[in-house]
Amino acid sequence: MPTLPDAETLLAELAAVMRPSVDPTKTALVGIHTGGVWIAERLRTMLGLIQPVGAIDVSFYRDDYSQRGLSANTKASQIPFEVEGAHIVIVDDVLNTGRTIRAAINELFDYGRPAKVDLAVLIDRGGRELPMAATYFAQATSLAAGQSLALERAVAGALSFRLVEK
Repeated sequence: MPTLPDAETLLAELAAVMRPSVDPTKTALVGIHTGGVWIAERLRTMLGLIQPVGAIDVSFYRDDYSQRGLSANTKASQIPFEVEGAHIVIVDDVLNTGRTIRAAINELFDYGRPAKVDLAVLIDRGGRELPMAATYFAQATSLAAGQSLALERAVAGALSFRLVEK
């Protein structure tokens, strides 16, 4: 089994990469349920951002919705700030095919037209099926086709990765 990346270390590295480019008074974070929301909440504090964190569940916007159906873990999306004209950073744990990010952008535009949208992820694992790229990422890594990383949060809030074999 490969050595798993340390999610807490990657979170600190991601905040350091983002810090020079975000305006604490104007930048807003929108996390993708569930791991992206956990990361966005932590980044908001680490970067001293004023806007509350938004949360998106992309279940209804996925291009494979007709095959997958609705998950029992579907959560409501909440964007507690004005999207129109805002600088928004979509946050997720792992970027792979780009399909989740496409769905998140589609949903985000239902709330308004942002001035700028960036993407921040802890890990970019490649394997793109759509032309999506992270503006900010802490680590690029490769995994076997049958493997994925699942972000987990301990009761105390610490983040960690678990390797999932498909």
